[in-house]
Amino acid sequence: MTGVMAVSGGTASGKSTLAEALSLQCPESVALIHLDDYYVPAHDTLRGVWTVSADGHTVLDWNHPGSIDETAVTHAIDAALRRPGVLLVVVEGLFALSLPSVVRRAAWRVYVDTPDDIRLARKILRKIEMQRQDPRLSLRNYLQTGRDRHAAHVAPSRAAADLVVDGTASEAEMLAAVMPLIGQTLAPPPAPSRARGVRGVTRTPGVPVFAL
Repeated sequence: MTGVMAVSGGTASGKSTLAEALSLQCPESVALIHLDDYYVPAHDTLRGVWTVSADGHTVLDWNHPGSIDETAVTHAIDAALRRPGVLLVVVEGLFALSLPSVVRRAAWRVYVDTPDDIRLARKILRKIEMQRQDPRLSLRNYLQTGRDRHAAHVAPSRAAADLVVDGTASEAEMLAAVMPLIGQTLAPPPAPSRARGVRGVTRTPGVPVFAL
């Protein structure tokens, strides 16, 4: 039976790294959903939560769960659960353990825990490398809203986790920590044993198989 695993953690904690590594391990069996793909459109000012950034612009608050289109997330999860061949749906994002629609569907809940200073350093490096963003803006945004949003909306969800993973560990170590939770779900089903002369009947220990 297909199951859902929710993977949460702070910005740059390593949750995407873990989820993508798991997907690569079993590409045919794992469907991956990134909550970052389900923020409300930035042009739709009637939805989401809005804030003023450190440079004075009114922007969608990426660090608030109210900025996620939860209905779209729900549809994506349900569609993935119906996809042939999928055994595990991994939903990863800041609010994977905060959004009720995700939490209700999650059979397994994982929180990737990484110290704040390491997460901040990773985020700044990523912003510089990918967006050429001035690190001073990242730091001001973190001090203005990011730190408090994490404390209010992400860090508390750690208590809901079945497993807390060290986000400073290697990719292989994080995978090894998670596999005991979901290994049985991804394992191929055992080949049915067949009684002699009987086709399509699986023998159950202690239960006789009668010829038809």
